[in-house]
Amino acid sequence: MERVMSELATFFCKKSDLEVHLVLYGRAPEIFYNVPKNLFIHKPGSKFNNNFRQIATIGRLLFIRRVVIDINPVSILSFGEIWNSFILLALLGLKYRVFISDRCSPDKNLGYVHKRLRKWLYPKASGIITQTQKAKEIYQNLIQGTSIKVIGNPIREISQNQKVIRENIILTVGRLIPSKNHTKLIESFLRLNKSDWKLVIVGGDALNMTLMEELKALIDKLGVGEKVILTGNRSDVDSFYLKSKIFVLASQSEGFPNVLGEAMSATLPVVAFDCIAGPSEMITDGKDGFLVPLFDYKLLENRLSKLMNDPELREQVGREANKSIRRFLVDKIGEEYYSFITYSN
Repeated sequence: MERVMSELATFFCKKSDLEVHLVLYGRAPEIFYNVPKNLFIHKPGSKFNNNFRQIATIGRLLFIRRVVIDINPVSILSFGEIWNSFILLALLGLKYRVFISDRCSPDKNLGYVHKRLRKWLYPKASGIITQTQKAKEIYQNLIQGTSIKVIGNPIREISQNQKVIRENIILTVGRLIPSKNHTKLIESFLRLNKSDWKLVIVGGDALNMTLMEELKALIDKLGVGEKVILTGNRSDVDSFYLKSKIFVLASQSEGFPNVLGEAMSATLPVVAFDCIAGPSEMITDGKDGFLVPLFDYKLLENRLSKLMNDPELREQVGREANKSIRRFLVDKIGEEYYSFITYSN
């Protein structure tokens, strides 16, 4: 979510007739990704005091309302399945055009309170952006009378470094959370029994979990430390895309998996579970990657084995992946966002 917003901000800032503002309002607002120097950034002047959570939350609502009135924007773009309701609540009664986009799997259960808030507040938005057609279909049943537009995520173009030699590596990238199914993926990889291949998992703990420790314990217990590599969070993820030969995504829940698109941009053949939204709108099965029914680990292993044993197939599928994913390049997706949030009625 943060990466996509930073990519869009960079794209908008290239337009000479635009003044672009980024409003940060979380508990500890900070910027991780690079943003342009001509982007105006707004942060709350006070820390979020969790000991007085209700008062601090009201303070954030008032901060957002005050900053937006000062900026007086033509359009507002908000991301986040919980935060969109927060923004719409902060701006109640004001006449600004607010466009919102949830970034999670469209069937995610957010609980009773947030479900009711969405039903009440989302129709007040000027438009809703979904990442996939499947998400649009789900939202059309939930929200009436609001324009809904499907726009995929902008995918970074991965520069091809001819000096990098690809190794016998199956790569997966993602936060270490249960829905990514890293444990099952490790077990599937080991069942392939390919002594000259490695599984590399790039990503660190998230959501206050400690799955890194659990995965390390599993790897130690099985004695496969040389075959299954945990890198933790890495800022040089592109180097892993470029030196690997296959990418796999065993996630059971996605909104629009950028890592899958980045792997395709890096000319990697990809294998992914066909979860409810995302992979099926990025991959044409058998042409530029392989889609596997959710939790069908036997077929997942079959597809991985097929690619591991066939260098020509890897190259062919990888080339098609690089070609097809270009429809999601930043300039194209950025222009779709710009057109929707500035020209929609």
